[in-house]
Amino acid sequence: MCGRVRLSSDFSEIKIKLKFDAEAPAPNFEADFNKPPTAPMLVAIRSHDGKRIPKMMKWGLIPHWAKDDKIQYSTHNARSEEFRTKPAFRDAWDGSPMVTAGLWSSWKNPASGEEILTCTMMTCEPNRVMAELHDRMPVILAEQDWPKWLGEEPATESELLALLKPCPDEALKVWPVNNAVGNVRNNGRELAEPLSLLL
Repeated sequence: MCGRVRLSSDFSEIKIKLKFDAEAPAPNFEADFNKPPTAPMLVAIRSHDGKRIPKMMKWGLIPHWAKDDKIQYSTHNARSEEFRTKPAFRDAWDGSPMVTAGLWSSWKNPASGEEILTCTMMTCEPNRVMAELHDRMPVILAEQDWPKWLGEEPATESELLALLKPCPDEALKVWPVNNAVGNVRNNGRELAEPLSLLL
């Protein structure tokens, strides 16, 4: 469902909005208006010492038990209704979830020994606005739920699962964009700008 992401903001704005720890090093990334699966994603996680920090992770979860990285092409999204029963996602749920309803995992390439951080985006049934476009949508968490999702505040598994639902209709703004967004070679601010509707 979710096959493109826009990372257009300056990190200083993102750091303030997501309330990253002031001492956390800024990740190295460029603005990207057409980020596809397997590309690096900016992810918020809770560090071992309990701080909210930014990490760059490959979009497409590779479970720690995978023999190679080919599975990442089918694990960039995780259905919120099924992820606890799917082997690829089950261990990531038992670990540390990330903000904006995703899961992450660390995978060690058996050939090179390189450790790769990977992530997946949780999806759910669409709200009314998104249902006009697609049968799934990303789980968009309300800001007050971020601390629970990141494990900064105590929450039961039932409370976390209750967060995996469509956001309110009024939380979304929808507008037509250029078809060029369908090609990952295209990138630029114009891909996110609304097209004029032809009457």
